[in-house]
Amino acid sequence: MNPSRPNPPRRPLISTWAVVLLVMAAGLWWHFQKADRVTPYPDAQPKAIAARGDLAADERNTIDLFQLAAPAVVYITSIEVRRSLFSLNVYEIPQGTGSGFVWDNDGHIVTNFHVIGGASRVEVTLADRSTWEGVLVGAAPDKDLAVLRIKAPAAQLKPILVGESANLQVGQKVFAIGNPFGLDQTITSGIVSALGREIKTENGRTIQGVIQTDAAINPGNSGGPLLDSAGRLIGVNTAIFSPSGASSGIGFAVPVASVNQVVPELIKHGRLIRPGIGISVANESIIQRLGLAGVLIMEVQPGGAAAKAGLRGTRRLPAGVVLGDIIESVDGLPVASLDDMLNIFDRHKVLDEVELGIRRDEQRQSIRVTLQEVG
Repeated sequence: MNPSRPNPPRRPLISTWAVVLLVMAAGLWWHFQKADRVTPYPDAQPKAIAARGDLAADERNTIDLFQLAAPAVVYITSIEVRRSLFSLNVYEIPQGTGSGFVWDNDGHIVTNFHVIGGASRVEVTLADRSTWEGVLVGAAPDKDLAVLRIKAPAAQLKPILVGESANLQVGQKVFAIGNPFGLDQTITSGIVSALGREIKTENGRTIQGVIQTDAAINPGNSGGPLLDSAGRLIGVNTAIFSPSGASSGIGFAVPVASVNQVVPELIKHGRLIRPGIGISVANESIIQRLGLAGVLIMEVQPGGAAAKAGLRGTRRLPAGVVLGDIIESVDGLPVASLDDMLNIFDRHKVLDEVELGIRRDEQRQSIRVTLQEVG
């Protein structure tokens, strides 16, 4: 009896069918390719260019404005110095970019404080593409403004034209020039959307009288100029309201009235000369826990304006703590926080006299104080 043999393996048919299908698909593709082909037309020529005509008046104005103001706008790169974790090598990396503008022929450059804050070194690139090292002259973090200086020749500096912000109107046309996302010399347009806004700086102080605009302002525009239709500076672009970090049509600019007050102070003194009364105050959380409203004086500077006016600080006596004077108003304006009081002081100059409404030992009274210079 012959031993049984295993049945020979069947050859799969799928490979055969795959080849057949591929051949059919290739044939169909070739057929349609031939069908879609268009016979070449050797006499094809470029189309005639239609006459444009004159530019519209608003277009011409925007072009003229850009040509006037753009040479004053600069590109700012903040550079941070870092040390390697695994060696003693020190290297520089870009920390961020922003915008600024030429203030005068002496090489002063104005920008936002938050653009250059924390930088080890700053580079300023002019509109002619030349790059210069920027040296910090002075800063006003409470106003989010800073002044740099570069050693560029006066012939290369094109100072910006300064306008006014006191007479701005909602609906007025405005333009922003800056370097959004590192794209230099970019212009956007919009209108004044609102006036008298308030924004918070990085240190918690409020900037008042801020201009709101729908001109596209993106990261990198900070520190650049907001211009009116005459190409004059009316504000410094400083912030946007945007969950995504890109323009949402709500941008803010520090008004030029504030800029024109702060910048000369920074150039002359390296800091903002501010009026005050020479006191230290309690933290707002303490005021809230005590159920009070206003500014509680903790200490009075000896020989300062507050001491001369007879204001009292908080004292610790054997019987317990005696609260100092609580400032509730300045010049009749209510004061709910230190920020409120400082903003009112900022409307004055050193040696101006203000009237404080205070509460002392549950009694309200008014005291006149001559403002002094504070740091």
